[in-house]
Amino acid sequence: MKTNPFLGTSGRKRVGVLGGTFNPPHLGHLRMAEELRQDYGLDQLLFIPSYIPPHKSVADVASPSDRLEMTRLSCRDNDRFTVSSMEIDAKGPSYTIYTLEILTKTYPGEIFFVLGSDSLREIATWKQYERLFELAHFLVVARPGISFADAWDQAPSRLRHVFKHRDCYYLHESGKALIPATVQGLDISSTKIRAMVRAGKSIRYLVTDGVNAYILQRGLYIS
Repeated sequence: MKTNPFLGTSGRKRVGVLGGTFNPPHLGHLRMAEELRQDYGLDQLLFIPSYIPPHKSVADVASPSDRLEMTRLSCRDNDRFTVSSMEIDAKGPSYTIYTLEILTKTYPGEIFFVLGSDSLREIATWKQYERLFELAHFLVVARPGISFADAWDQAPSRLRHVFKHRDCYYLHESGKALIPATVQGLDISSTKIRAMVRAGKSIRYLVTDGVNAYILQRGLYIS
């Protein structure tokens, strides 16, 4: 297992949190979650579909109920994967700060929030972004063309100044860690999948069979 001194065994349950639009959820999401679960000793991966993503256009977004159901279909064969409807139930824009505040009260273990390097680069646009790093550890996954180092260099200096660099992670003054996570992953994107559906192309083996059948049955992403 890939680990570091900070992530030594604490005896507390470790919950990874993977939020997103999941429009639709695909095998890339699942593979990334599985690698993070194994490499960082996570006991559970919690998938949280957003209600209204605050940083994305909603023009091409399936309904919250459809995205929630597709996420449940994606995760049903892995007992370490759990799906939460908390952001959808809350309605309104889905802000990570509110989600983490709730999770820290409801989950007694350590929370590891999964963040893309593109989001880290734009973290100053997130609501109460400085407080996020007091609530959970962060696993930062590199996006194509955006390394952790590039994203971190573009993060606000006042955020970087409250972290101390350790051997293979950054330690926040609160004791939480910011961890550059290495995953092999799969080169799949929801944007490409939606485009393929509109073009009448098969998306089999890009999503689970259950999600593929659901998209066809519901006629999602056709127009």
